[in-house]
Amino acid sequence: MPDPLWTSDEIVQATRGRLEGRAFAATGVSIDTRTLEPGDLFVALGGVRDGHEFVDQARDQGAAGVLASQPVSGSAVIVADTMQALERLGAAARDRAPAARRGAITGSVGKTSVTQAVMAGLMLAGRAHSSVKSYNNHIGVPLTLARMPRDTERAVFEIGMNHAEEIRPLTAMVRPHAVAVTTVGPVHTENFTDGEAGVARAKAEVFDGLEPGGIAVLNADNAWFGLLKNAARARGAEVRTFGRAEGCDARLIDFQGAGDHAVVQARFHGKGLDFPILQTGMHWGLNAMAVLLMLEALDVDLGDGLAALGSFEPLAGRGAERTVHLAGGAFTLIDESYNANPVSMASAIATLGARRTAGRRIVALTDMLELGPKAAGFHAALAEPLADAHVDLVFAAGPLMKSLWDALPSTRRGGYAETAAALAPQVERAAEPGDVVMVKGSNGSKAGLIAQALMRLDVRPAEAG
Repeated sequence: MPDPLWTSDEIVQATRGRLEGRAFAATGVSIDTRTLEPGDLFVALGGVRDGHEFVDQARDQGAAGVLASQPVSGSAVIVADTMQALERLGAAARDRAPAARRGAITGSVGKTSVTQAVMAGLMLAGRAHSSVKSYNNHIGVPLTLARMPRDTERAVFEIGMNHAEEIRPLTAMVRPHAVAVTTVGPVHTENFTDGEAGVARAKAEVFDGLEPGGIAVLNADNAWFGLLKNAARARGAEVRTFGRAEGCDARLIDFQGAGDHAVVQARFHGKGLDFPILQTGMHWGLNAMAVLLMLEALDVDLGDGLAALGSFEPLAGRGAERTVHLAGGAFTLIDESYNANPVSMASAIATLGARRTAGRRIVALTDMLELGPKAAGFHAALAEPLADAHVDLVFAAGPLMKSLWDALPSTRRGGYAETAAALAPQVERAAEPGDVVMVKGSNGSKAGLIAQALMRLDVRPAEAG
């Protein structure tokens, strides 16, 4: 049996609660019975569905104990507020591992991929811990902290936001030794009266939690670099930079796609580097620079960083590729369906344009959300990069993508529908052997439905077992 992550006595002490029932030991922490593992502590959070309604189910699935704010059956630690108790449990996990180097990553684009790539490097260097999926909000960050083992040597946390004053309390929980801001762009701008400038200031909140003498890894190519650099230095941070310009600590010289991977040419603190990565998106050139600087800040040597980048595969919905076999041949599906904004959309389209293919370049795009009053313009503006990338057919879904559809020449129009579900059959009929088909859109506009429909076209025979 694994060593306990938490004993009931430790939970009581951390949360200022009281034990009811027998003492217990938990090997994990869960807030969701759909993913709960035997031995977990089940935290009954409030919400649309009160977590207390699922306590019996959690016990049936093998929960070791429950953190609750009302009487429940079996062993439980009772507290006044379970959300506050989860935050205290996270803080206790942080404090009981004082030697652990902690990093935090935020940004308008790329924070999940960069976080997971950094984690790949941390794992090569020793006992490591990180966020799973996109656990980057007011619940995900304390939950990730609460799951951190006491013998952790290095950890990295993803920190996200939709509004101002969301990052500040999260970075205060983590107290990172190093932070990275991947980039700032027009994302969530509908929640800021001053648009992108407000987004930049909100991202700068991440510096407020830095430990004394901490390191800030910043994108020198970004328009908001000056604002972020000044904010970081005001908090006493040492600034390390990545970008294409001369003078960057991690300078991207070239990025060349080569089939299912790419080769990065760079200078790292003035030393020339050429290395392969298992990514094809052009944005991964700068992502790789950010990853190497963050790993360095967390005391991981360069060799481990390069090895991690050389084996880190694209995440589902974030550039993962799949060969879809049809009766007469196969086409390549690029699944970018997890999220989209003007910055990531332009990068993905440019990457597609740089790709060599014997067939057609086809895109299926759904609405980019949370862009505020300029949303229609952002969508229409995609017509130019699509033309520059020599995309043959464009399929579009959603009321905002109608602006792009109207801006396209008739020769490039593949099909339009109000919803992703209605568009999927049109894209299915269009895909032919030799094509490269990219699906991209915001998660909320259901781009994933189109990617899933295309995957179901695969006629490969099942492999013999």
